[in-house]
Amino acid sequence: MALNTQKLDAILARHAAVTDRLNSGPDAESFVALSRELAELDPVVEGIRALRDAEKERDDLQSLLNDPSTDSEMRALAEDERRGAEERVHHAEHALRLLLLPKDLADERGAILEVRAGTGGDEASLFAGDLFRMYERYAAGRRWSVEILSTSEGTVGGFKEIIAEIRGHGVFGRLKFESGVHRVQRVPDTETQGRIHTSAATVAVLPIAEPVDVVIDDKDLVIETMRAGGAGGQHVNKTESAIRITHVPSGIVVMMQDERSQHRNRAKAMEVLRTRLYDRERQKRADAEAAERRGQVGSGDRSERIRTYNFPQGRLTDHRINLTLYKLPEIVAGTALDDVIEPLIAEHQAALLGAEEL
Repeated sequence: MALNTQKLDAILARHAAVTDRLNSGPDAESFVALSRELAELDPVVEGIRALRDAEKERDDLQSLLNDPSTDSEMRALAEDERRGAEERVHHAEHALRLLLLPKDLADERGAILEVRAGTGGDEASLFAGDLFRMYERYAAGRRWSVEILSTSEGTVGGFKEIIAEIRGHGVFGRLKFESGVHRVQRVPDTETQGRIHTSAATVAVLPIAEPVDVVIDDKDLVIETMRAGGAGGQHVNKTESAIRITHVPSGIVVMMQDERSQHRNRAKAMEVLRTRLYDRERQKRADAEAAERRGQVGSGDRSERIRTYNFPQGRLTDHRINLTLYKLPEIVAGTALDDVIEPLIAEHQAALLGAEEL
């Protein structure tokens, strides 16, 4: 399906209008809004110009071929160059189609990462710890910041649950397909007969909600203070710094006890509550849109088994796109996680392109 020329012209016109308004010295509020819009339009305009340059080159070469006065040597040269120009048009058009896809506005946000041990006892807790460290190292490689919000440690290591905040450019857009059940197959250190055990951990990646995204009525909250449990020495046992917040309408409960300050724990708990409520609304919208669209990368259901990590074979399999990679150590180290993430993003974009063309 050909791109709509009128739509492309309208984008170019809007880009020119926004640029003119910025150059005219608008007030501070308008300047911020216009700058944000220009930043979104710039790559699309660049894509339109690249496509039109490629199309002009192809059309000029075709005109040369259509001219009866063109000699045979020049004709052969033009024909060869026209094939290359046609290929450039194809690539430029595909790139522009991706730029024109509906944007998930949450993609540029930071994310709340929640990793929980599933079936498998102590081995599941150890695997949850391995997964968290994989994401932590991946984040460090992209220069994202990671702040641990809450932990519940396993009895022999790892985590029964760990919740962290990851901030940086495009965090949610890159990690959102990590949500789901991750299964591991390996021989535990405690296994004396070399038998392979299977266990699982659940990952949830939620876009961080800003205060303006979700309005929470104080009347809907039950806030309880208590003494923090676990490690921390005498200080933790003497102060009621732990906070548990229950959002009555949704039934969502958030508890924070990692900070010594009750105020800090409350602020963290409210951020997680706001993010979970925001995610719930996003999920409702996504489910409604999915009903009208085919070819999703997974269902978005956090109970869906999405991936298997087979340590004896050094193999990772992502079941949603039938991707198998024999570089498990590098993936778990975080250095090759992009080899899994990039195909998932490409598959998602392909699904969106297919839906746009229906």
